[in-house]
Amino acid sequence: MIKRLRNKFIKMAMISVTSVMLLLCIIINTANFISVDRSLSEVLRTIQSNQGSMPMMPAGGKDAPKGDRFGQFGPEAAYTTRFFVLRYNDAGTLLQSDIKNISAVTEDDTEKYLEIAVKNGEGFGYTSGYKYLVSHDGDDKWMVIFVDCYREIHSVTVIAILSLVSVAVCIVLVWIAVLFFSRRAIDPVVKASERQKQFITDASHELKTPITVIATSLKVLEMENGKQKWIDKAVSQTEKLTELVNSLVTLSRMDEESTPLKMSDFNISSSISEVAESFVDFAASKGHMLSIDIEPDIVYHGDEYAVRQLVSILLDNAVKYSIKNSEITFSLAKSKKGVTITAENKCGGIDDDDIKKLFDRFYRPDKSRNSATGGFGIGLSIARAIVEGHGGQIHAENADGDVIRFVTELR
Repeated sequence: MIKRLRNKFIKMAMISVTSVMLLLCIIINTANFISVDRSLSEVLRTIQSNQGSMPMMPAGGKDAPKGDRFGQFGPEAAYTTRFFVLRYNDAGTLLQSDIKNISAVTEDDTEKYLEIAVKNGEGFGYTSGYKYLVSHDGDDKWMVIFVDCYREIHSVTVIAILSLVSVAVCIVLVWIAVLFFSRRAIDPVVKASERQKQFITDASHELKTPITVIATSLKVLEMENGKQKWIDKAVSQTEKLTELVNSLVTLSRMDEESTPLKMSDFNISSSISEVAESFVDFAASKGHMLSIDIEPDIVYHGDEYAVRQLVSILLDNAVKYSIKNSEITFSLAKSKKGVTITAENKCGGIDDDDIKKLFDRFYRPDKSRNSATGGFGIGLSIARAIVEGHGGQIHAENADGDVIRFVTELR
């Protein structure tokens, strides 16, 4: 239980940290790209407004174009900005090309870029390391300006890669820190759990002796006075108390991570069939019919005693909480990863919220589980501990309205 708690703490902490860091990374890179994109758009609009050429003006001066927030239109802008301009008509025929401000594009390349501009129409776009702007240049004429943005895109890419690497490194460092400090974080819980288990163990041992004395005394009284109603009630309550003490001890032992199950290969079909058959008469005495469907000769690697106890808990639970004169079905089948054990019984229906809590200790839904049935709300907790000890899963689900189904996957 402590190990699960620590793993859950680490998982939740890492999910939270990772989510926050990835969100920050996305926000920073998105803001960076938007900033670069706007800067390129300003350059294109400036060239457009200057009829296809880059004006010379002092950076940030009074003659700088509106929107020059980055001081990019300085005296050297006309020489450092690499761009070319194409003019064409509505038919898509190239009328004029101006490639004097770039060396990477030749006259033979202009037709390719012209085709891109004609295809995409008016507005902004990106292609092969260029951002372009297509706009009207008269009644039936168009002008497209291509600005080289390789350095800007490369910068955005480098920042994105560095930010992702930084996030990955930070996540690893945080994981190491969480792994280290998680022991201290759950240390109070560990100590409280250890005290609780020690108390249960000590109390159980202390209670066993007086319970045994009471049970023996009741047998002597029954032998001397014969059958008495009050003696039968006392014996019944003593048996319930013994069952509770044994269940608490079992649950405490299952919580001990240092207490391994005794694993070995055994015929699980034979073992489970033997346990299930022993419940047929018990179910009949309560007015129920137990139907058993067990796939034969399945060999399973696990703790045979624990598996038998698991089956006993599931069937005892089904018999106790079934509607009168109803059918109980129990089955075992081989699965891809192990075996599947299924137990179904009619119980009048349980709310979905209650179903999620059925495996919690001492939990009993008011409608179907109360002290009159003889349950303590511990059995299913023990069942879950056994299943998880075998690396499996167990869950309950509503089926056909008033039928509850317990599905156990043992691996």
